Amino acid sequence: MWTTVKWTMGIVAIALSIFLAGVIGHTIGDESGSATVNVVDPNGNAVEGDYGTLAEIEDILQQDFVNPDAVDPTTLLNGAIQGQIDALGDAHTVYISPEDLALGVDIIAGTFDGIGAQVDQDPVTGEIVIVAPFRDSPAERAGIRAGDVILAVDGESTEGWSVAEAVKRIRGEGGTEVTLTIAHSDGGSEDLVVTRDTIEIPTVYAAEVTDENGEVVEDLAYLEIQQFTNETVGDLADELTRVVDEGYKGLILDLRRNPGGGLDATVEVADMFLDGGLVLTQVDRDGSRKEFNATGGGEAVDLPVVILVSKGSASGSEVLSGALRDHGRATLVGEQTFGKGSVNHLRELSNGGALYVTIARWLTPNGEQIEGVGLVPDVPILLSEDDIANNRDVQLYAAIDEMEKQFAAQP
Repeated sequence: MWTTVKWTMGIVAIALSIFLAGVIGHTIGDESGSATVNVVDPNGNAVEGDYGTLAEIEDILQQDFVNPDAVDPTTLLNGAIQGQIDALGDAHTVYISPEDLALGVDIIAGTFDGIGAQVDQDPVTGEIVIVAPFRDSPAERAGIRAGDVILAVDGESTEGWSVAEAVKRIRGEGGTEVTLTIAHSDGGSEDLVVTRDTIEIPTVYAAEVTDENGEVVEDLAYLEIQQFTNETVGDLADELTRVVDEGYKGLILDLRRNPGGGLDATVEVADMFLDGGLVLTQVDRDGSRKEFNATGGGEAVDLPVVILVSKGSASGSEVLSGALRDHGRATLVGEQTFGKGSVNHLRELSNGGALYVTIARWLTPNGEQIEGVGLVPDVPILLSEDDIANNRDVQLYAAIDEMEKQFAAQP
């Protein structure tokens, strides 16, 4: 019988704290030599499927294949499992082996040892991609940027890897080193040595706004949300209250390195900027829709907002950006976002592993699909390699200009 699971919006976080649910029982083999898998559906009814051909193939390989050492039952089983998943064409549905599940990666829960970056899998190429490095993390200090492709880990190619496998290879004890072969968006590649550390999960970061001349823009506030966690809600509410009380005319909200987080936290954050209205629509496999709405009366419902986005903006940050844009509450400046707009959860398997499965997708209030598409900014601005090398944030400067245009247009 299926039980409740904890919903998350993060980019494939294999979590010990997620409540696992669902059991798939199976028996293989009968007197005729065929294989039958007995699957229990959500109502507890047995559903039989004939997998005899798979058993036949394994028997033939055991008898005839030129390299008998390669005919390992576990390897063949894992290959059959992966084949079914690959046939779906969904990078976010992932089989997690018992060994990988025992690793217990949960970057939303608190702290962990690693390089401090979110990774995902490109749904088209299958490449392992850096969604966003955390601010001042080992990954960022080593020169890793959002959108980078991880070609190899310690000299071993990542081709054919799942996200779970990549995470397992990259994580490790603080103080140890891992070498990542990285392909940047400009086409160049390099080996980067990253020293792992204990990573504190970031939430809200405040700073002064400085223009391209290095001068402080006194009437604009700057807040960066790096994750959507329970802590984010309280931290952001406090910061927004301060921004309003201190009389700032507008807010630049930076989501460029925000890979997502909790759905409830994301909706609560949207609630701070929206005086009611639809935040997102969730559409499940049979077309059923569930709407998430703002309640109104939030901390910053009248504060002009410009949101900075990039390929490092994923999942929850795309939901928030789409909601504020569709309601006319924010202008998006920067680059097209990552395109992770699906609901995933874990189903426990009888072998001690799990299936991380996509069960629904999100739409913005205007009905725009996020998954596999992302959001196109209202003001597209790309950071060049020269901008990055010289610490010149042209996206921030464009956000300042956009805010000043809004002020000038006010009666």
